[in-house]
Amino acid sequence: MTGARHLYVHLPFCSHRCGYCDFVTVVGGRGDHHGYVDALLTELALERESLASTLETVFLGGGTPTFTDPAALARLLAALPAAEEVTVEANPETVTPGLAALLRRHGVNRVSLGAQTFDTSLLAVLERVATPDDVRRAFYALRDAGFDNISLDLIYGIPGQSASDVARDLAEALALRPEHISAYELEAKPGTRFAHAHGAELARLADSMEGFFELVVETLTAAGYRWYETANFCRSASDVDGRDLRARHNLAYWRGRDYLGLGVGAVSTIENRRWRNAPSLGGYLAALGRGERPRCEYEALPVETRHAERLMLGLRLDEPVATRGLEEAFDPVGLARLEELGLAERRPGALTLTRRGRFLGDGVTARLLA
Repeated sequence: MTGARHLYVHLPFCSHRCGYCDFVTVVGGRGDHHGYVDALLTELALERESLASTLETVFLGGGTPTFTDPAALARLLAALPAAEEVTVEANPETVTPGLAALLRRHGVNRVSLGAQTFDTSLLAVLERVATPDDVRRAFYALRDAGFDNISLDLIYGIPGQSASDVARDLAEALALRPEHISAYELEAKPGTRFAHAHGAELARLADSMEGFFELVVETLTAAGYRWYETANFCRSASDVDGRDLRARHNLAYWRGRDYLGLGVGAVSTIENRRWRNAPSLGGYLAALGRGERPRCEYEALPVETRHAERLMLGLRLDEPVATRGLEEAFDPVGLARLEELGLAERRPGALTLTRRGRFLGDGVTARLLA
């Protein structure tokens, strides 16, 4: 085994938990920040053999990684393996000039900034702390620190949101000229307090989602952004000195690459196994405090499952999926029908969705899978 070339590190701490969030998060927990970094570094030592000698990407997600105590965050960043792309997720209200300089000083070269929306009333619906001005201040603090690869996250389909609201959010984001924009449809998982509070309005908005999605794609592509994945856009290489600004860490997921996840609730997929660390912070800290691996849930990944995932995730991209070895994963009759409808296109040794097929997305893929 050559080892995974992609590393995910989960930092669960947040100032508060937004109602729509279903990630593994811990509110506050200031007293645990340094102990948690100790545990992460112990887990890294235990799992180091699962990683390649050199890494392509490291991604710190959460939670709110930039809510972590700065000294603990700096210690973690200094101890992580070097990688070609090192991304940190950040909430705007946590980004100060000092924090931006800390990230830059410790090898971070990409930041994903969670703007979500520039509408104050919709931010209140989402229970977000940051204001639109906080987003702008954070963005310029990162620019001043030397970051030339910043991603903005937007959400559409927020209760009370209209098409004109979505258009304004896109205009505000484009005014900043980030290198990358992610625009996600709001998904309120069953059981979250957000789904309980806004279920009726979310159901009503379901009919508007297709129009919102088309507006996002048309607006961002017209502004020169490459629609390289269903919900992700980057500035073209010709616009940024030839750089490929796609999110390399996420591309690894979509291309079916192996990755190691560290931290409470983190998932790893390596060869024919997938495992998830248990979501209990106390259990995680206790096990690693003893020098033991945390409790995990294991899932076998037969080759058929990996092939189906490769096809399903790969077709979200604007690049063809190589079909050699994946033939058993798709239904030839379903594929022929999709070709007739102008939704899929077969090329020598490869398969891709047409532009129309990409708008229909997962529904098309579901008809294709065997």
